Amino acid sequence: MELSIHPAETRQGIVPAIDAARASGAQALNVFASALLNANRKLIIEQSALARLPAIYQFPEHCADGGLAGYGTRLSSLFRHAARMLAKVMAGTRPADMPVEQPITMELCLNIQTAKALGLTVPPSILARADEVIE
Repeated sequence: MELSIHPAETRQGIVPAIDAARASGAQALNVFASALLNANRKLIIEQSALARLPAIYQFPEHCADGGLAGYGTRLSSLFRHAARMLAKVMAGTRPADMPVEQPITMELCLNIQTAKALGLTVPPSILARADEVIE
């Protein structure tokens, strides 16, 4: 397996990055977590489908928008955690005194409609491991 990196630093760079990935022979996409990519997830999902590239996203919620797979912590959980941290800061805790924390709950979501549209069959063993399957 060979890793090919195609960054997109703006909304306008997303489609060219996906096109470049396809042109370089990519067989799938791993869409990382970033504010830019999350805000433009529908564009990425649409362009991935047009390029016929299966894609996995860092947030399970992306499956509801048509993404093939999402694996990670739910955005809603991250936002709640950020709110708790903000409340501590507002109550007087110094940010430097707060521990660094990482999410402990990861979820796998699969969108079977998207898999079928891409001509993919999801193995039963993967379906059995999914926390959520969108039919």
